[in-house]
Amino acid sequence: MTEQPTTPTASITPAQHAALMAIAARAAADGTVRDERSRRKAAWVRAAIYIAGTHFFAFFVMLLFFLGNHH
Repeated sequence: MTEQPTTPTASITPAQHAALMAIAARAAADGTVRDERSRRKAAWVRAAIYIAGTHFFAFFVMLLFFLGNHH
């Protein structure tokens, strides 16, 4: 049998454990909200780029029709 290395563990009280869990939960919730905000902002930026690109393409096609109609 192979012995597994043991690591020393610190003993904490239930109150300390509860406090650490509360801190971890707040940090996770804050990160989730921040991540949701950044995703929402990225979606708005992507939508603006798509809309601008579509308008530029429409302008280019209209320009081709305008120039082709004059000859």
